[in-house]
Amino acid sequence: MDKNKALDIVSRAGHIMLENGAEISRVEEVMERIAHAYGVDSGNFFVLSNGIFTTAQGYANVEHIPFHGTQLDRVVAVNALSRDIIAGRVSLEEADKRLDAIRRMPAHPAWEQVLASALGSGAFCAIFGGSFADCGVALLSGIILWIFVLQVSSRYMSKVTGNIAGGALVTLFCIMCHKLGWGDHLGNMLIGAIIPLIPGVPFTNGIRDLASEDYIAGGTRLIDALMGFLCIALGVSTVFVADAYIEGSIIVLDGTAYDTVTAQWLWQLVAAFVGTTAFAVLFGAPRSKYIGCGVCGLLGWIVYLATYRNLGLTPTEATFFATMVVTVSAYGFAVLQRCPVIVFLICGIFPLVPGAGVFWTSYHVVSQNLPTALQTGFLATKCTFAIAFAIIIITELSRMTARKPND
Repeated sequence: MDKNKALDIVSRAGHIMLENGAEISRVEEVMERIAHAYGVDSGNFFVLSNGIFTTAQGYANVEHIPFHGTQLDRVVAVNALSRDIIAGRVSLEEADKRLDAIRRMPAHPAWEQVLASALGSGAFCAIFGGSFADCGVALLSGIILWIFVLQVSSRYMSKVTGNIAGGALVTLFCIMCHKLGWGDHLGNMLIGAIIPLIPGVPFTNGIRDLASEDYIAGGTRLIDALMGFLCIALGVSTVFVADAYIEGSIIVLDGTAYDTVTAQWLWQLVAAFVGTTAFAVLFGAPRSKYIGCGVCGLLGWIVYLATYRNLGLTPTEATFFATMVVTVSAYGFAVLQRCPVIVFLICGIFPLVPGAGVFWTSYHVVSQNLPTALQTGFLATKCTFAIAFAIIIITELSRMTARKPND
């Protein structure tokens, strides 16, 4: 066995997983599996959020791995390859060829991504109380936004600039529609419109890394997610300020409105399933996992609505219990389909991520309503901590049950 070749395979597998959205613990686990299967001493890998250090028996490799975007089907494919290697069904040469094929796996077609962005924006507008007219405008904004992402942002802009420009673009579109009389509530339309930009991958992976006691990577990814939220807020705020400068006063929004039709249970559950499935498409999940992702999001939203509407829990408490359900269901689908849990967790958690809080906080800041901005921002922060604690608790319980008694 050529151990240098084996370590090269190990490094390439980790590289593909890390650059396509896998959490640190999953990357290290897969690298350890492959190394052990090929007879290489384990424990020689150091994985950061944007780099991998591999050293063993005269072999040394350091790679900087910038995060270009999420394509979870590649993560699933590398994970499946590692299991085949452990089973002794894949030689070094075959592993090399399969990794090449995985790296060349195409993203989902542009039309599918644009459709998913449109459905995701429309569905989440309904989740947050928008009327059918609001959802229609949000759906159109989702189309415009993702065409911009594919043709302009991902090609010519950094992630920071792209998020600012994307947030500004959909805000401008929604304000124009509102002035033309399209849609009922501008706030609802904008919340749905900005949802595809929400940094769900670094947010969820950061929490997972913290749960694995990888504080450097977890902190880095949560800062990355925070920067994403701030950039979206900056883009939204810039357009509101510019409009106020032109019109003489800022547009007055009275808060989130709840349409009596879309607020009904049936429409809420349909919207949760469709919206979550749409993000499975945008994150490049395998098509065979779409339904599982949608069901995770649906179950979490059922628990949120039931605890918030019927039991009288606060939004923070409802978010905590809903996140626990999403995480448990994500682990269940991961076991059933022999797939990394992050595929279902990233998508399923999306209805609970405080994207609406980002919009309302930024709006109240530019409206110079600082007390309300602080209140809204604090609520979004509390919901964020509720999500983090729920994921950490379920992750730790999962590890405890999987651990052998003598470990």
